Amino acid sequence: MRSTCPSPPLSSLGEIVRGFAPNWFAATMGTGICALMLPRLPFPQAALLGEGLWWLNIVLFALFALLSLARALLYPADARATLRHPVQSMFLGAVPMGLATVINGLIVFGEPRWGAAAVLLARDLWLLDALLAAAVGLLLPYWMFTRQDHALERMSAVWLLPVVASEVAAASAGLIAPHLSVQAALLLVVAGYVLFALSVPLALLIIGILFLRLAQHRFPPAELGISMFLPVGPLATGALSLLQLADAAPAALAAQGLTPLGPAFAGLGLLGGLILWGFGGWWLALAALSTLRFLRRGLPFNLGWWGLTFPLGVFTAATFALGQASRLEFFAWAGNVLTVTLLALWTVVATLTVRGVGQGQLLPGLPGLKR
Repeated sequence: MRSTCPSPPLSSLGEIVRGFAPNWFAATMGTGICALMLPRLPFPQAALLGEGLWWLNIVLFALFALLSLARALLYPADARATLRHPVQSMFLGAVPMGLATVINGLIVFGEPRWGAAAVLLARDLWLLDALLAAAVGLLLPYWMFTRQDHALERMSAVWLLPVVASEVAAASAGLIAPHLSVQAALLLVVAGYVLFALSVPLALLIIGILFLRLAQHRFPPAELGISMFLPVGPLATGALSLLQLADAAPAALAAQGLTPLGPAFAGLGLLGGLILWGFGGWWLALAALSTLRFLRRGLPFNLGWWGLTFPLGVFTAATFALGQASRLEFFAWAGNVLTVTLLALWTVVATLTVRGVGQGQLLPGLPGLKR
């Protein structure tokens, strides 16, 4: 007699591999940015905790990369189905963004321990990250136009994920460049501004369309409620990339005999950073209001909750960068408050994620995906 007992949701490693989805890389984005912000707090224990989270992030990224590769090799039909899925495919942008947090950690945590070797590794990995970000930012919109089914009423802020990866790489370029020779620094600065141009204008365009969608069709469904925080990411990262590139540009330009341009780049960084940071603050407040509304009506947990962490994290990073550029104490104070809030949110989301994995509710990964 055939048993009628239901099989467990994850009965084998093969099911885990087959059900693995790129939205898991959002966890590396959130963990990585939290690790990078903790050393900004004014006590040494926070830096140690941040370095520990950075190492955890390296392990998570490596594990997720291996699972993704195994899925592509063992279950190519499922991997191709991800490319056609109008939501899950957007999370491919999380792969280079998760890698960027690992790379930035080589500067923040690695250089004090390993010196120039960590910087050179960060430079080489950054090149891979920049190429991957640019490719995702081009190919995903192309697939949206040719292979996927989209409509305005079904739109959500996840459309931003592929295009924002390039400006995350731009911000990393600004962080790495001051640690390189002036010639190498100039190449990274120039590439950083190009990556900014590949991302921020597109992100602003998508945010404008999203505003129209929200005005005509109201908030997205509850399972995508946390996606309201995602527009904070490109706005804050745009501010951060302008500020960090402006910090790296004067020395690189001086090496080319372009010293008079240094102040112009610095001014552009501060002015552009303030404008984008202000816009990001408005959207952060809007997302908080929408989340309160969702909580009253029910907000189910899913991996999309990691969308709380990275946008808030890069907004925190931009706040600290504005404090350094403007020398206003307000930004340092606000950055500390935001960092503590970020750590609290990361703790909540990580705890719920571990619980969801333990209950077998998250690893299948692609609910409703047509194979």
